[in-house]
Amino acid sequence: MALIAFDPPDRFVTGTVGPPGQRQFFLQATGSGRTTTVAVEKSQVQVLADRVNDLLDSFAGGAATEQAAARHTDNAPLDTPIEEEFAVGTMGLSWDPERERLVIDCHAAGDAFDTAEAIEGMEGQEEVDPATDPRQLVLRVVLDPAVARAFARRSVSVVSAGRPPCPFCSLPLDPEGHVCARANGYKR
Repeated sequence: MALIAFDPPDRFVTGTVGPPGQRQFFLQATGSGRTTTVAVEKSQVQVLADRVNDLLDSFAGGAATEQAAARHTDNAPLDTPIEEEFAVGTMGLSWDPERERLVIDCHAAGDAFDTAEAIEGMEGQEEVDPATDPRQLVLRVVLDPAVARAFARRSVSVVSAGRPPCPFCSLPLDPEGHVCARANGYKR
């Protein structure tokens, strides 16, 4: 299966497993009696949430989706068992103007379109549909603007729920402290 599509999902959330500092991040889509979980990096979640918010502000009306997102808040944990389908390499984010929906594509790390060079090499060529291209493994999720805004809110919350930042250098503080560069190498 090259394309795993949820259009729309019953649920699409970010979640983690593990204690702060050792957390693994996941995106999980549920719908039509199936659940798909993919592994992502913390930085990918942060960038995705920021870009979703930016895109919604540009195309879907910021205040309207902010209010509607409250009805779609999902603070439940990830569905178990957590069985990772693949690790995400690159992500694509687009707006479907005809349907007024946000589209998120998560490409598997190492698939044929996981690098910037591969994407640049396709410029000027006909777009390849992941559903028919065996070189691609893609999770595609199509979201209503309010659901997308709620997803972004939860993602920001999950990312910020980790270790608190050091008041001097802003690096994450471990429970034992850390060697702080702003304190001339003294442990804080």
